[in-house]
Amino acid sequence: MTNMLAIAIAQLNPIVGDVAGNAEKVVAAWETAADQGADIVLYSELVLSGYPPEDLVMKPAFMRHLRHAVDDICERTRSRKNGPALLLTTPWDIDGERFNAVLLIDQGKIETVRAKNDLPNYGVFDEKRVFSAGPMPDVVSFRGVKLGVPICEDVWTPKVVAHLKDRGAEIFLVPNGSPFEADKGDLRRNLISDRVREAGVPMIYCNEVGGQDELVFDGGSFGLNGDGSLAVALPGFAEEVVTSTWSRGENGSWRCDENAPKADYPSGLDAIYQTLVLGLRDYVNKNRFPGVVIGMSGGIDSALSAAIAVDALGADRVRLVMMPSPYTSQESLEDAEQCAGMLETGIESINIGPAMGAFEQMLAPAFEGREPDITEENIQARSRGIILMGLSNKFGHMVLTTGNKSEMSVGYATLYGDMCGGYSVLKDLYKTTVFALCHWRNAHHPEGALGPDGMVIPERIITKPPSAELRPDQKDEDSLPPYDVLDDILHQMIEGERSVSEIVESGHEEATVRRVWRLLDRAEYKRRQAPPGVKITPRAFGRDRRYPITNGFTNLVT
Repeated sequence: MTNMLAIAIAQLNPIVGDVAGNAEKVVAAWETAADQGADIVLYSELVLSGYPPEDLVMKPAFMRHLRHAVDDICERTRSRKNGPALLLTTPWDIDGERFNAVLLIDQGKIETVRAKNDLPNYGVFDEKRVFSAGPMPDVVSFRGVKLGVPICEDVWTPKVVAHLKDRGAEIFLVPNGSPFEADKGDLRRNLISDRVREAGVPMIYCNEVGGQDELVFDGGSFGLNGDGSLAVALPGFAEEVVTSTWSRGENGSWRCDENAPKADYPSGLDAIYQTLVLGLRDYVNKNRFPGVVIGMSGGIDSALSAAIAVDALGADRVRLVMMPSPYTSQESLEDAEQCAGMLETGIESINIGPAMGAFEQMLAPAFEGREPDITEENIQARSRGIILMGLSNKFGHMVLTTGNKSEMSVGYATLYGDMCGGYSVLKDLYKTTVFALCHWRNAHHPEGALGPDGMVIPERIITKPPSAELRPDQKDEDSLPPYDVLDDILHQMIEGERSVSEIVESGHEEATVRRVWRLLDRAEYKRRQAPPGVKITPRAFGRDRRYPITNGFTNLVT
């Protein structure tokens, strides 16, 4: 029986489906941990497949590929005498059933397999669709120490941890795939504190890092001593392998060396901004785009999108295009050009006036006797969409759409126009948060950002009234309530699922609330066709909030 364990936390950024590449990351982290003197390496949830693998695990060929990769990892880790053991996480077949599993591999041999018991089936998670629930797990015996290895959701309720404590668990090592949500870092710490307090046993929480479609995993892995005090902490939003040393005291309890690193985790707007940067960077890089192309309007949404893109990818991979119409103000042209100068990207201009004239001429016979209306406004937006998609097709850059959650909620966007593109980095940000992030970015240079320091968004872009500029003197508030009012109503409807009467009781005018409810409901068909985007809130459109398009339950008071 050993009285000391050196435990490595491998906070890695896998790519879903890239089994060979993920295996290389696993082995590289194992080698780093070995150089640090680790006895065992803890990986995040399903590191070998990437998380979440979704329906990939339903392919027998994919499961075979995983098993071959495990065999290869066993062979490669067998070669280093006295190298650390691995708590390798992977989908795993057992007697014809698929499990979300962790394998204890020691000296190149699979010693123990444990499967996730509590499969989440809410929000972005649908593991019951593709995995079988494992039995209530037993402890894992490693060098005379009884380890509890619950997997992610297994620690969100007390039962699995309590069971493992009853089985004699001395230290909990927990693989996790926990995506970012605003203020979730505190929620995780409080949750793990609860489990530690209930069990009186130390717990190490290893979280994935990196972007996967709409989800961003923010890392921030950490460990707590049995008394709940912070033992070790890894940074957010970055890959890291950290080894901490744990010793058994005279009373039999384990405690971490006080000199273990304790990195700070960003909070508030800092964390949100870093999430947006990482989500966009990984979506572009993992899908092998050379860069992004953005339509610059001179407005706040495209300016913030451009700043995030430059911070994520570097100025040389961001192409900014101004597409003026007869309704574009000189102020907007100047603001877009100044923003591009601050971001050091340069900007080009492609006038859509000729396209507007051509469509007007083409459609004149069909529109005869009809007054101009929103149809002509949408043609402008769709002309811009054609230009951006043409540039994307010709040069390979992905079109980055610039709409925010406030607009997407109420349908204040043009399908096949400003909604077209491959990714929407502001998709889950309310307009009021967009304003706040612009102020924050002008005052801060985020960790790891590739863009310039100092102000990157002109102050006039932030302070001027938002406008789509699709008709003379147009302002967003001609069509929508003020954004502070709109966003509060939307937050109550979407995140809070509150009724019209409840929102009215909170202080809003009933007519306004009913109008927003109607707009939110009617725009569902647009949102179904919108590109993916970074999840920030607990109720992001797409994976989180799933409403029927054909829906008779609308605009009700109760």
